Formats: sequence, C-alpha cells, structure tokens
Amino acid sequence: MALHLLKLCVGADTIEDLRDWVSRRSMAAMAAGFEPHSIHTTRMIPKQAEALLDGGSLYWVIKGQVQARQKLLDLRSVTGADGITRCELLLGPEVIETALQPRRPFQGWRYLKPEDAPVDLSSMGDAADLPDHLRRELSDLGLL
Repeated sequence: MALHLLKLCVGADTIEDLRDWVSRRSMAAMAAGFEPHSIHTTRMIPKQAEALLDGGSLYWVIKGQVQARQKLLDLRSVTGADGITRCELLLGPEVIETALQPRRPFQGWRYLKPEDAPVDLSSMGDAADLPDHLRRELSDLGLL
C-alpha cells in the first residue's frame, strides 16, 4: 500500500510559485543531461521508503493548506561536502492540485496515510472550476 509524505512548501505563496520552482529545476536537470525531474533535499531519510515508492506522492502545504502534490519517483541518500547525510526526493515534473486541507506548521516532513490525503482537484467536478479564494472559503467552512 502506498504511503505519502507531507512537507511545508517554504518560499512559495501560491501553487504557481511551486510550479515555477519545479519548472526551473526541471530545466536545470535537462540542461545537465538528466531527466526533467525536480529534486528536493531534506535532512532525514524516510525509513518506509518501499511504501513511499509504491505510488506515493509528496504533498505540499502552502500557506497553511495542503494544495498540491508531486509523485515520488525515488529516494537517494547523499552526503554533502559538510559530511552530513541527507535525502534527495526525486519528484515527478507535474504539480497536481489537490483539494484544500488545513495543516498547522511543522518541521521536516510527516508521513501521510492514503486515507488522510486530500483528493486531486481534477476529481472534484465543478468545484475544480471555482476561483482559488472561493474554494478556500468554502473549504474553511467545511463545505468542500
């Protein structure tokens, strides 16, 4: 069964900011002769890597709401020039919008069970066509 990661998207105020970041990282990878994936480096290495790589995604919290996800393609252990071992999360190039789900701030990443993950926005029918601010208000009211 797939397992997901949840992480704060520091530095991004909107999904468009995240998409721009992913686009820049993908272009840099392509320029270096690699596949157009983005890599996000985190301090801790997940112990449940097998479950994460069995269809898992990295869900991004932007401005206190889970708003998007990227498919997890691989986890790599790397040691930096400072001698510290870190984990590179190899992410798919597509940023998929999700239903809004409020989250309090936290450090690092958290595991996210599939049953607790928000659904993709594309599966929400007409709600996907609503403007962001209206979708956020309806979500805050518990109507979406």
